[in-house]
Amino acid sequence: MSASLFVMDVYAYYTGHTAGAARRYNRPPTRIGHYVKRLLSLLGLLFFIGTAVAQTFKPTPGMPGKDVVWIPTPNHAVEKMLDMAKVTAQDFVIDLGSGDGRNLIAAAKRGARAHGVEYNPDLVEYSRRAAAQAGVADKVTIVQGDMFAADISQATVMMLFLLPNHLNKLAPTFLKLRPGTRIVSNTYEIGGGWEPDVVEQAQPCLSWCSMVMYVVPARAAGSWRLGEDEWLWLEQRYQELFGTYRIGGVDVAIENGRLLGEEIRFTVNQVEYVGRVSGNSMSGSAKGRVSREWRATRTSE
Repeated sequence: MSASLFVMDVYAYYTGHTAGAARRYNRPPTRIGHYVKRLLSLLGLLFFIGTAVAQTFKPTPGMPGKDVVWIPTPNHAVEKMLDMAKVTAQDFVIDLGSGDGRNLIAAAKRGARAHGVEYNPDLVEYSRRAAAQAGVADKVTIVQGDMFAADISQATVMMLFLLPNHLNKLAPTFLKLRPGTRIVSNTYEIGGGWEPDVVEQAQPCLSWCSMVMYVVPARAAGSWRLGEDEWLWLEQRYQELFGTYRIGGVDVAIENGRLLGEEIRFTVNQVEYVGRVSGNSMSGSAKGRVSREWRATRTSE
């Protein structure tokens, strides 16, 4: 019997509307009466049925969603993603399109706080129950919503399994995150010229097991003054740096310029500069033909 027929029959059984339903349930038809009492009983039964259906919902790989179909990341690949990001109890992990919550639960088991955004309300409830059953409900929050409208500003780690066009659409938002935030993506790259900082595979690798990680770079472009007659002009393309170093009126192109979060490194005339960017200042050490400590202040962007 179909679910819709069953519900209709239950209604008929409690109200005495049809003899057909009464015959199916071995109850003689009755006159319509006592509507309030019977309707309340019916509503209670329907609530019980609805609750039972919700609790028996199980996600199926390939089920359609608002923006993508749901394909779960294999559990061993989830652990690999967490290893790549070096997730600890100090992290706040966010998953967009969090599905059955496995990324969040695995992160919470490492002590991290975890937050998921999922459009499918059935998956939201399912993943909340899963977090409770795993004993990490106090560390995991999951909300129903649109991943493109989500506030991810507090993330220190993003764990994602999205298509390239979705990742590319989110790229401007990712770049506004705090420098050093790790973005780990299953299989797909962000694209648009932003190259991953780390590429690894989870083993055994059967499917959906290639992982890429991006570290949000500090904003280092601009004019920097290192000393009385010492300047550095930097152009930035994601984590890559290009520019010119000037000292005593002599200009030299920098080489191998690169950012990894707040860490900056570049080479000038066989001298390697390594340091950290902190807002409009940066400092570090230089080693090579000469060795020294250096400090710079940004004068303009």
